Amino acid sequence: MDSIKNYFNAEKHESVLFVLVGVVAITVALYFLLKLKQPFYSGMACAFIAIALIQVVVGTSVWLRSPKDIERVTNMIKSNNGKIQTEEIPRMHVVMKNFVVYRWVEIALMLLGLVAFSCLPSDTFWKGLGLGLFIQAAFMLLLDYFAESRGKVYLEFLKSI
Repeated sequence: MDSIKNYFNAEKHESVLFVLVGVVAITVALYFLLKLKQPFYSGMACAFIAIALIQVVVGTSVWLRSPKDIERVTNMIKSNNGKIQTEEIPRMHVVMKNFVVYRWVEIALMLLGLVAFSCLPSDTFWKGLGLGLFIQAAFMLLLDYFAESRGKVYLEFLKSI
């Protein structure tokens, strides 16, 4: 049962980090939009806000869901009715496949941002958007790396039951 609690509590703790990164990004974006009012910073702000909204929504939903997940999976194990094999392991396979999709989307956004930042004229909205995309996608890639690593360990635990 400790493996279950450890996995979902770690998910819950990382979700707080997701929310904090999102809130910081929105705060910085608002500063850029309201104080700096330059096209480059407006572009960064748009990228920051777009991805920060995802971070806040995903982080909040994971944080709220984690205690219920601990109870759900613990009950599956206690009841020994095979739901670990028929429900939780297949669910985790989907989660792990989604991490691959997220990784490629995040890498694509980083590359798109890098190309925009590198190839477009200085101080333009699009150059700022590129830098903002790169920064936010890099944060997402890093945080999802840790979540995927935990997911692998958790899935192996489930398979050992």
